[in-house]
Amino acid sequence: MAATKGGARPAAAPVDHTSVRVFRIPTETPESDGTLAWNVTTLVLAAVGSGGHTGLGYTYSTKAAAAVMHDHLFPVLAGHDALDIQAAWKRMADALRNLGHTGIGGQALSAVDCALWDLKARLLARSLSDLLGRARASVPVYGSGGFTSYPPAQLAEQLGNWVTQGMGAVKMKVGRTPLKDVERVRIARRAIGDTPGLFVDANGAYDRKQAVAFAHAFHEYGVSWFEEPVSSDDTAGLRLIGEQVPAPMEVTAGEYIGDLFDAQRLIDEARVDVLQADVTRCGGVTQFLRIDALCQSCCLPLSSHTAPSLHLPVCAAAAQIRHMEYFHDHARIEHMLFEGCAKPESGVLTPDSGGHGFGLSVKEADARAYELT
Repeated sequence: MAATKGGARPAAAPVDHTSVRVFRIPTETPESDGTLAWNVTTLVLAAVGSGGHTGLGYTYSTKAAAAVMHDHLFPVLAGHDALDIQAAWKRMADALRNLGHTGIGGQALSAVDCALWDLKARLLARSLSDLLGRARASVPVYGSGGFTSYPPAQLAEQLGNWVTQGMGAVKMKVGRTPLKDVERVRIARRAIGDTPGLFVDANGAYDRKQAVAFAHAFHEYGVSWFEEPVSSDDTAGLRLIGEQVPAPMEVTAGEYIGDLFDAQRLIDEARVDVLQADVTRCGGVTQFLRIDALCQSCCLPLSSHTAPSLHLPVCAAAAQIRHMEYFHDHARIEHMLFEGCAKPESGVLTPDSGGHGFGLSVKEADARAYELT
């Protein structure tokens, strides 16, 4: 089937091929945050095709997500109209009933949903940002990394470089060695200067009272964003901390959202100041836009979590987006494996209308070195 001109809908676009590949990419150096350490990142790439066109989507997960796609999701898509994504999403969600819609199952669904949106845009010969429509021409990004495994000089260099590139805010990890956290924040502030925003992410490493104490200590260095001071499962704790941090510091969470119910709990029970969502975990493009609508109904800002190349067209379309996370690991990996990744300019990412879908293609020669068989 040839791509249509001018966005006209093909008469039919049955899914006629699917595949999944797994890539394991070592980090530049060992990395850690408040609760986890790692030295590799696994990207699971889904491909869904119709009539000679192939859409790509991915998640950062484990090889097990590939098995979920192959055994449970791809079979329910065979022959389905690739342009009818809402029905495809429901088919996949129904297939995961006994496995669970969150965790590895949700990550697998997210990747395949992204691939379907990429395919739909390619079938219609449009970029995904044009297909979804744009609420804004570009999206602000903040630099994210600052791992707890970094020595002070490396921390300062990374954060300072992002500011030099024009980013208005940077984020660092805290919580692994609490006695060193205030000093690390002081080093970060000195490296970026007085004006840029400074965010911290504890990945749930603190307890409630400890987090409140650190919020006041970090406030002395202008920290304005406190991400997951306690676990996202502790909605009462997030709410308590949010009520006690000094203004204008915001308490945020949401990177582990797997469905709308998770999002609703963080809004209603935790009363987060900014909700986060991850298109590679929350149910793909389809569910991310539903979460955006939920935030709009609550007048709540939304921010994306990692995976900048997939988030860009979706965030450009989302009504409540404040900014995107430009996460060091994923930005590095995406530029290693794919052609077509956007690069920040003056602190923003701008969708490209020139390509089709997400505008990504695999750098086969480079990617094969990291592919698991």
